[in-house]
Amino acid sequence: MLRRGTLLTGAATVALYLVATVAPAVAASAPPAPQPPAAMLDALQRDLGLTAEQAVQRLANEHRAAASEAALTQELGAEYAGAWLNGDASQLSVATTDATDAGAIRAKGAQPVIVGRSLANLEAVKAKLDGASAEAKAGASLWYVDVTTNSVVILAGSQAAGEALAAAAGADKGVVKVVPSTEQPQAFINIIGGNAYYIGSSRCSIGFSARRGSAPGFVTAGHCGRAGATTSSPSGTFYGSSFPGNDYAWVSTPGHTVTPYVRGSGGANVTVRGSTQASVGASICRSGSTTGWRCGVIQQHNASVRYSQGTVSGLTRTSACAQPGDSGGSFISGSQAQGVTSGGSGNCSVGGTTYHQPVNEILSAYGLTLVTG
Repeated sequence: MLRRGTLLTGAATVALYLVATVAPAVAASAPPAPQPPAAMLDALQRDLGLTAEQAVQRLANEHRAAASEAALTQELGAEYAGAWLNGDASQLSVATTDATDAGAIRAKGAQPVIVGRSLANLEAVKAKLDGASAEAKAGASLWYVDVTTNSVVILAGSQAAGEALAAAAGADKGVVKVVPSTEQPQAFINIIGGNAYYIGSSRCSIGFSARRGSAPGFVTAGHCGRAGATTSSPSGTFYGSSFPGNDYAWVSTPGHTVTPYVRGSGGANVTVRGSTQASVGASICRSGSTTGWRCGVIQQHNASVRYSQGTVSGLTRTSACAQPGDSGGSFISGSQAQGVTSGGSGNCSVGGTTYHQPVNEILSAYGLTLVTG
């Protein structure tokens, strides 16, 4: 994790996101998506190389795909093996271990993919990696379930280091894929947010407004402050914080007014409508006090990332960039809150990878209610 008050340069950075005709490939029934804010469309065009029409169409497709994925997750049960969108979000693929599910998947506007392992099987293998010793994890950067290849991927500095982790965990070699990588995740903690807030001389970013009963506050990254730490601008207290293992925190801010907004491109506000998790392959934007609005796509859910302070599990990996001070800031897909910025590698000059802690886990952990519009 970055020491407070320091800056990070180079390839490695520190931890820190509809009104349109929907393509038939993702045309499952779902309520119409709200009109996306102009600032979000501008950022999607800039960061994903889209036209305005393509950005609107993509968000509409993603809205429908999320509804299809949610329904099929329940319907397929133990046979469900994950879902993902293709490059332009026009086609949702849903994997299953039972070929007889193909008709049900097509009925929801998705493409069936028959695989050998269920999502539960893959997550059980990943859980073994999570349970390995710190020594075994030392050579790996992160590991995650990759639903697109029906495997568990380990990113490590070398093939040998990744294989050593898999062996120490007792993971099935036929399920695990090792990918040599130069990624070196760290935790972003130095200087601004969705909006900025300060912990002494250090700066992090507000994630989302939330209430605990009637008490106002916000969620953010756990590595930004320990329980009992105080904040300024706005003033508050960390009433709960978890890092490593998790990377989330709840800051209580008595006397301040909570709102359903995230600061978007050019200072325009984006209204949070809910917290439905978006699909792998969906576009996502993040707001932070250092780099403002940046967009990318969701690459994997439920990744385990090894920072120097320890492993954090259950993170979502994205191609949106971030830099120090963005920690704790908002990840949002369409109008749906996704999570708070945890960490990453690279930066917004050369491109990078960023991870976020899913917001629904934070709300559940502290008994919070997300503030929505």
